[in-house]
Amino acid sequence: MTEYCFPRHVRLLNAGDYQSVFNDTTSKVFAGEFLLLARKREDDQTRLGLIVAKKTDKRAVGRNRIKRLVRDSFRHHKIPLAGLDIVFLARQGIKELDNPTLSSRLDKAWDQLAKKSKKTPPNKKHVNSKQK
Repeated sequence: MTEYCFPRHVRLLNAGDYQSVFNDTTSKVFAGEFLLLARKREDDQTRLGLIVAKKTDKRAVGRNRIKRLVRDSFRHHKIPLAGLDIVFLARQGIKELDNPTLSSRLDKAWDQLAKKSKKTPPNKKHVNSKQK
């Protein structure tokens, strides 16, 4: 049962964590009302970061509903996504989706992301070699 929780070590916590995913994206899944960006990690830890701006839903209740559904869906799909840092970006129109529709779209997106991440090789650090 403990694998379905959302403790601190499975979250992207600071700006540096988010920036590393934005700079080193290895997989993307665009699902209309949201976007998933992922970056391969060296270990098998999976972490999730959420970005739901006021622009997507003015009311905090709506933003919190979206985040709660994403976290819950992520908990159930965490095992096939092992070794990824993931950022969820909410887009315009997500607040019009009801809970079952959003959950089913998330399920499909997690599956797509797992397939894409298996295809891409692990990211290597780019080394700028300038010859003098």
